[in-house]
Amino acid sequence: MDSIARLRKEYTRAGLRESEIHRDPIEQFRRWFEEVQAANLHEPNAMIVATATAGGKPSARTVLLKGFDDRGFVFYTNYEGGKARDLLENPRAALLFYWGELERQVRIEGRAERIAAEESDAYFASRPRGSQLGAWASEQSRPVADRAALEARLREVERRFGEGEVPRPPFWGGYRVKPEIIEFWQGRENRLHDRLLYRRENGGWEIERLQP
Repeated sequence: MDSIARLRKEYTRAGLRESEIHRDPIEQFRRWFEEVQAANLHEPNAMIVATATAGGKPSARTVLLKGFDDRGFVFYTNYEGGKARDLLENPRAALLFYWGELERQVRIEGRAERIAAEESDAYFASRPRGSQLGAWASEQSRPVADRAALEARLREVERRFGEGEVPRPPFWGGYRVKPEIIEFWQGRENRLHDRLLYRRENGGWEIERLQP
């Protein structure tokens, strides 16, 4: 434990100033995301999705961002899994991107809603066939006897669809998190990090600096 307590990292790469950011947080996110992609980081679209039950029991897991625009941030999942059950009870969600190599973090809070079936169909059709079959085979978040049982379900699905098209399962699709706040965090020296928070107000965005 002492060795953990002594872990230190100094943040010296960059700063984040109000005069340099875009007034639209989606465009600011786009700028940062393009820089992350250019840096060739491993899975730059990986993000933590945090949900909670109606009673406030939290849960978090890593998923992949699959799209974003002015409407919000999209990810895909099984509609009968744990995160979907949480969102059915409590549609509020939080997203977290951490790009340590660039000493950056983005935090998003908002309401999640299912995207249109046509949008989910289009994305599902673009997935590798193995991923399509896996979506049918897995009853996400439910117990399974062992790995062999899961692989047996996959073989059953493979026989079912043969060489034909694999349609999107009715229990699988996308969510869009419609942001109400978006915070951009840039590491700085002496732990005096830059934190700029966009808050949706009256159809637009207000920006404020938060103390680290």
